[in-house]
Amino acid sequence: MDRFTSMAIFARVVERGSFTAAAEGSGMTATMVGNHIRELEQRLKGRLLNRTTRRQSLTELGQRYHARCLEILSLVDSAELDAREMQSSPRGRLRVSCPVIYGTRVLAPALAGYLDRYPDVQVELSLNDRFVDLAEEGYDAAIRVGVLPDSGLIARPLAHSPRVACASPAYLAKHGHPQTPAELAQHHCLALMTSAGAEREWHFPRPDGKGTERVVVRGRLDVNGGLALREAALSGLGVILQPQMMLEDDLDAGRLVRLFPDWPAPTWPIHVVHLPDPHLPPKLVSFIAFLQETSGHGSDVR
Repeated sequence: MDRFTSMAIFARVVERGSFTAAAEGSGMTATMVGNHIRELEQRLKGRLLNRTTRRQSLTELGQRYHARCLEILSLVDSAELDAREMQSSPRGRLRVSCPVIYGTRVLAPALAGYLDRYPDVQVELSLNDRFVDLAEEGYDAAIRVGVLPDSGLIARPLAHSPRVACASPAYLAKHGHPQTPAELAQHHCLALMTSAGAEREWHFPRPDGKGTERVVVRGRLDVNGGLALREAALSGLGVILQPQMMLEDDLDAGRLVRLFPDWPAPTWPIHVVHLPDPHLPPKLVSFIAFLQETSGHGSDVR
């Protein structure tokens, strides 16, 4: 027999005064109620109730055990109420992993609107450029920029991030200004390191809309962070292909020069990912819906 069920039945017997009264409305017979009490007494190796034909009373053991049963049952009721409340409205701590640039330029400023809308949610935002293990590291969601690997996660689209090929004026003065993406094969190109290796196959949408230009670039520097690539490009080490949101200030100030302005910008898809769960907590549902709303995607969260 389930111990917790037996404890609840014991408390009901004490409250109602008899096995028969406890059985009424419970879906079980007085005999079944008695079986639960006997199971508890066998487990505790002592009598809980003194019973006569006219009345029943608690033994000393029964009094102590009944008091603790009430405490435990109250705690369980409180835990279930708290869980139901968490599943009825957004509340609690929401742990999110996000790439540094997107988190700094896009997500962090947008969070003010989310936190105003849901005052019972506390967001813990971790900025890093690696693919975290959501289950192992305890994250509710992660923002992923780029083509997604087959991970078994649920991915929801948010937006597309334009990327810019650029280099410093000093680099271009020394090595020449490429006029087409194909000419990058003859330049020093700085590659982003990902879990799949260095990104040295760059794709540019053609101006006529007919497919993309594939260029295999070469270079002597691979870096696993976009900000470090930006610094390397600023120092004149080579050409980079990185998110426009990271480079806008440098492009506007002339510290970096945009290449191929007549070509459409390559883009990376942006998704929010989470673990499969048929019953997503409201805090996560509300967060995903907010991200889709602010990025221009209609909410399709269930």
